Amino acid sequence: MSQVSQIHDATRLKSFERSLLRSHLSLTREDRPREFTLAGRNWDLFDEVFAPVYSPSTGIALELLGLGHPQETPRSGSFLEIGCGTGVVAVMSALAGYDRVVAADISPSAVENAHVNADRHGVTDRLRAVHSDLFSGLGEDERFDIVFWSSNYVMGPESYEYKSVHERAYVDTGYQTHRRFLEQSVLWTTAGGSVLLHFSDRGDLAALHEIAADCGRELRLVAGQRVREGEYGEDMVEHMLLEILPLGV
Repeated sequence: MSQVSQIHDATRLKSFERSLLRSHLSLTREDRPREFTLAGRNWDLFDEVFAPVYSPSTGIALELLGLGHPQETPRSGSFLEIGCGTGVVAVMSALAGYDRVVAADISPSAVENAHVNADRHGVTDRLRAVHSDLFSGLGEDERFDIVFWSSNYVMGPESYEYKSVHERAYVDTGYQTHRRFLEQSVLWTTAGGSVLLHFSDRGDLAALHEIAADCGRELRLVAGQRVREGEYGEDMVEHMLLEILPLGV
């Protein structure tokens, strides 16, 4: 049975099981590249790091943030990317003009991958890659104009035990990481800064709103884009950029 056929057969499974299968296939397939092209640039792809070639989410994140063509959207200030993976979004934000960029990931391989891609595109003078579980690897006094996370928006059971760090890029067990992000993220912004979350309707938006309310947070839709799911499916998926705000702001 082909890998794509396995995915199609898996449509009868719960969403998190499909996502875990995608994680496994994307990590182990024989044609997994060492290099890929996105946003008109070439990028290194390390083993055990989320592969943008098998999902449209990284490219969509660039479009939602207005970073797909950095020369057309000059920016300034500071930018933090949580869950940076290969570092594409962080590097493109540096190329757009953010003068202080931090690319954070819980995967040591992703941190090194982001650093290599920053060097490849000449932005190591303003981009730092750090090993971090959300904000744990940051200096306690660091603050950012933009805090961004393209999340692992598929909810898994809280009892599920990850088999690899790669699975964390696809599934969030019990939305535990989303809860921590909603609680903590607004504390890491500058005065007037923004927290932005890339989510999709493959996730549980109602549960996210409930968690936000529990945390004293409000979710505001900034932008949306509907696209075909990608390499492993024909479903149309609504991607959205949400701003996280303290309630009452």
